Amino acid sequence: MKHYSDIIYSPVVTEKSMAERQNGVYTFKVCKTATKPEIKKAVEDAFNVKVESVNTLNTKTKRRRVGRYEGTTKAYKKAIVKLQNGSSIDL
Repeated sequence: MKHYSDIIYSPVVTEKSMAERQNGVYTFKVCKTATKPEIKKAVEDAFNVKVESVNTLNTKTKRRRVGRYEGTTKAYKKAIVKLQNGSSIDL
């Protein structure tokens, strides 16, 4: 069994994800091999809340350029976690 710190890497901080927190929806970067039940259990163990649903998606790499140097961003798995009513997380 994996520890929750092995599954949840960090919260995703964007305008959209910050606006969704008002509705009890939180977004995290997670391990690429983590399943929805593992993510649900990790969030419940880490923050002592009840999770209603988990949606996941794999982000693709994007090409970025700084001056004459080109590269790509990293690909990662993102989990969108909806909490039950009355639950919240302080990040």
